[in-house]
Amino acid sequence: MRALVVDTMEPAYNLALEETLFDALDRQDDGLFLLWRNAPSIIVGRHQCTGEEINADFVRRRGIPVVRRNTGGGAVYHDPGNLNFSFIERAHGDGRVDFARYLTPICAALRTLGVEARISGRNDLEVMGRKISGSAQRLQNGKVLHHGTLLVNLNFADMVEALHVDPEKYLSKGVASVRARVANIAEFIPRDDLMDELRAALVRTCADGRADIPPELLQQAEALAESKYRSWEWNYGASPAFTFRRKERFPWGSVDLRLDVRKGVVTGARIHGDFFSAADVTELEQRLIGLRHEPAAMAEALRDAPWTTWFSGCDPERMRDFFLQP
Repeated sequence: MRALVVDTMEPAYNLALEETLFDALDRQDDGLFLLWRNAPSIIVGRHQCTGEEINADFVRRRGIPVVRRNTGGGAVYHDPGNLNFSFIERAHGDGRVDFARYLTPICAALRTLGVEARISGRNDLEVMGRKISGSAQRLQNGKVLHHGTLLVNLNFADMVEALHVDPEKYLSKGVASVRARVANIAEFIPRDDLMDELRAALVRTCADGRADIPPELLQQAEALAESKYRSWEWNYGASPAFTFRRKERFPWGSVDLRLDVRKGVVTGARIHGDFFSAADVTELEQRLIGLRHEPAAMAEALRDAPWTTWFSGCDPERMRDFFLQP
């Protein structure tokens, strides 16, 4: 297996490169071992509802990209203090998911640095009962992609805020992430050059040499990043169906907004409450149907909304904010 240490920290490109290399793997290839990092970002699982997993206000305020990966599992927060690894090779055995095959050499590499990690459950690594790594896997066309995280010096405060969301806002058919107690590897071996040492140990343990990637594959990866991993359709529109709910009491009455969302698009809208209205609120519900479930699309559709006609006595700006908040 050959090693490739990726320089870029753009999450969309890194996931596109991983997919491109997976698709290009042929029967004669010994396989690839990738090491890569991302700038601050949220990576959601293939089957998750994006809106349910993220703190949309924090994401918008920080300008953090949210990218959907091709494998299952839960949402994770990445920053440069997180080291990602990927194994890409032909499937072995009976073609079933096998996490231990790939986590065992990761444990061996950590052991050379004095960190005693063990496999926990099916796809995690723990040190002294605290999680330092999570993994996901994809099997397709006789090939396997196993990738995971190693928490080296992650900003946990940002992680907690980035992934926090009010659970009552979304009633989803997606897979909810499971939060676990986590730790940075740096807590067990505090060294200034830990990231470099860990990368070197992983390459020594998990690969036999370095890989050279043909320029045409790098170009394909960039094209895939642009068409898929940077697109709203993939990162948000591919979410499973869910129901969004927002409820608030104003001085002039309460409003309960419920939106059915499928593939990121509003398919149904209902507005309830004890407010008074001079016009049928059904008109507002109809305006929302067919829109992308994102503030920009909502803002355009509601740009000239007669708020005081639908909600007597309301503050139009406050009402607009209520409908536009994610």
